[in-house]
Amino acid sequence: MSNTKNPGHNSKKEFLSKPVEHIDITSFDSRNIISSMEKMSFVSRETANAAKIYNEMLKDKDCTIFLTLAGSTSAAGCMHVYRDMVKYNMVDAIVATGASIIDMDFFEALGFKHYQGSQFQNDADLRNNYIDRIYDTYIDEDELQMCDKIIGEIADGLEPRSYTSREFIHEMGKYLKSNSKKKKFINRSCVR
Repeated sequence: MSNTKNPGHNSKKEFLSKPVEHIDITSFDSRNIISSMEKMSFVSRETANAAKIYNEMLKDKDCTIFLTLAGSTSAAGCMHVYRDMVKYNMVDAIVATGASIIDMDFFEALGFKHYQGSQFQNDADLRNNYIDRIYDTYIDEDELQMCDKIIGEIADGLEPRSYTSREFIHEMGKYLKSNSKKKKFINRSCVR
């Protein structure tokens, strides 16, 4: 995290120069470090305890596992963690903000990116460059509007009636099956 109060950015290209890279939990084995945390204090011990509880839940075939998401964690680099939890049947249902599903997951599946930024950057500078911010993460507003346009097209293509969020998100996933630029995202993984 940068502590610089004036990062000195002045162009959209400079602001959007460092894409957020999503962690790949399949590329390493974290079990040893997490289990060693049970001998520590504070949040470390709680993390180890949570892992034990979660493993018990996975073993219990009668247990329904809900994954609850805040949008900012998806944009911050955890999106592939959530996708892999779906892929490997580690969750049964997801409860998420609209931002997690649309402005993060669907957005990136279309080929757009989130970028590393600074929480100290002047909002007027960002606005002048048509850039949105989630704490220290940037989004290109032009791309976000393209995403919103596609969401509108999906909605306009549906039979006129009321839809649950689940039904509409399913339609988004169907769209991604044939139109996504990136293939490995939560919404696309949920549509089978």
